[in-house]
Amino acid sequence: MGSTSMEVDGWDGWDMVSPTPLTLAPAFSSKLISPDFLSLYSKGRVLGHKRAKRNSRPNTSLVQIEGVANKEDAQFYLGKRVAYVYKAKREIQGSKIRVIWGRITRPHGSSGVVKSKFRSNLPPRAFGASVRVMLYPSNI
Repeated sequence: MGSTSMEVDGWDGWDMVSPTPLTLAPAFSSKLISPDFLSLYSKGRVLGHKRAKRNSRPNTSLVQIEGVANKEDAQFYLGKRVAYVYKAKREIQGSKIRVIWGRITRPHGSSGVVKSKFRSNLPPRAFGASVRVMLYPSNI
């Protein structure tokens, strides 16, 4: 391989097996990840409902995804599924763990926050709680 401006210590970003460059999700690109373990979800935090000055709109929730700092990185997560996992007091079918599923619909602002709609509205106790942003369905 010839020397290019992008080459660092003899490695130019191309995989030895496939002729395409390696790409990871924007949230993972700044972190060093071993190829043995890749998670199927990213972590996010519920910021609250979409709202105006006086009106709250609980059918849409705002989520900040870890490692996403701008609108361009947030574009990768559009259409991805979101899961709010919580524990309830009463068991149903032998489990106290419940899940509310949702989907990321669009970016919110320019700082990497996204809007998401859940099947049932998130309760206020979910504000500040973590959610799982699944890396599927994939559009790459």
